[in-house]
Amino acid sequence: MLPEASASKLGLVIDLDICVGCQACVVNCKEWNTAGYGAPLADDDAMHHLVRVLRLRDGASITVTDGRGSWRPCVLAGAGLDPVGEVEQCDRGREVTVYAALPKGDRGDWMVQKLVEVGVAEIVLVDAERSVVRWDAARRDRGLARLERIVRSAVEQSRRVYVPVVRGPVPANEVLSSVPVAEPGGRTLRDDDTALVIGPEGGWSHTELDLMTDRVDLGDGVLRVETAAVVAATLMLAAGGPR
Repeated sequence: MLPEASASKLGLVIDLDICVGCQACVVNCKEWNTAGYGAPLADDDAMHHLVRVLRLRDGASITVTDGRGSWRPCVLAGAGLDPVGEVEQCDRGREVTVYAALPKGDRGDWMVQKLVEVGVAEIVLVDAERSVVRWDAARRDRGLARLERIVRSAVEQSRRVYVPVVRGPVPANEVLSSVPVAEPGGRTLRDDDTALVIGPEGGWSHTELDLMTDRVDLGDGVLRVETAAVVAATLMLAAGGPR
């Protein structure tokens, strides 16, 4: 995440999206201009959003990032961006992965958005025997493309400088025996837990339950898939100490 001292107040990642109550921005640039870190290159869509949609004027403060931890303060200058400071690098910090079955409706979009905002490194969609949402090849491509747009927007809003990976869906039987699963009656979360699997709305099949070798209890109550995913991510990130 950008340090407080960066002073930029609006997040922006190529597919630019305004943050509520913000005035400056973070652009996830597709590339730095030169090997020596010249002026960052924002694409046409980014510039259109800055100038036509956000109606920012020359001199507006903007922070750009490559999505891999590097960021730099800039100002809007005509049809481009002028750097006004040096390139900085933020540490990656604790890397957490959430494996989760997709819930139905727009709740999957919400889940991905919130997982990015809290700071996960990777989101892996899981296809279980009782998954409510299933993607064929064509739907998979469209779905991942949509989720990637949501990821970028969430990075903008939360002022992060690392863009998380979203992949899958992967068959549940490929992960249940090697990754801890969030399941009632399991052990307490440990400090070294950095990945958890969240099951589908229909629950796990008997075959899938037999594959599990490590279960983690997230606490009392029955949580929706998307809620459990965010709770799991937050607990794992918090277990790593201050970020």
